[in-house]
Amino acid sequence: MIVRTLGRADYLATWQQMREFTDSRTPESEDELWVVEHDPVFTQGIAGKPEHLLINPANIPIVKTDRGGQITYHGPGQTVVYVMFNLKRAGYGVRELVIRIENAVIATLKEFRVEAYGKRDAPGVYVGDAKIASLGLKIRNGCSYHGVALNVNMDLTPFSFINPCGFEGLRVTHLHDFGVDLPANDVGMRLSRHLEKTLSATA
Repeated sequence: MIVRTLGRADYLATWQQMREFTDSRTPESEDELWVVEHDPVFTQGIAGKPEHLLINPANIPIVKTDRGGQITYHGPGQTVVYVMFNLKRAGYGVRELVIRIENAVIATLKEFRVEAYGKRDAPGVYVGDAKIASLGLKIRNGCSYHGVALNVNMDLTPFSFINPCGFEGLRVTHLHDFGVDLPANDVGMRLSRHLEKTLSATA
């Protein structure tokens, strides 16, 4: 599995690159993980409801994207790992992929002695009653793109402008709240190592 670090990149440009990569891959193409930070942006999934954007005093761009899920926020200090993965070749389904991604996040947080868990009815990773990582995927021709966003050390204010992932009043947290002061990219690379293990494990 190839891991690429994109640094800080424009969301729209990265989304386009993901689609182009997915459309051009062959059955032999290696899977890839892309580690990236984005400038402030709200992204709204296919089934996203506009009313989940409550206010937008900062005029943060809103992008209607093709992943699953509702509305979320991306910004500096959050590591996003995009998962370009051949599910057909791996031999398991979307639900299993979601669980494996969540488990990789949980294992990453455990390195920092932060106990986390996933929810079957609300994909993502939680610490206590607060969400620390959101997840959204698109499957095309048996391959995934989009991925997981883990809050590391960021301005959480924009989450108060939305119902995060469609849940009214959902609290959001980041690793900084637990005494972790690493750059987002460093945490993203740790997460990538866990993703490599969990995604390639025998189904």
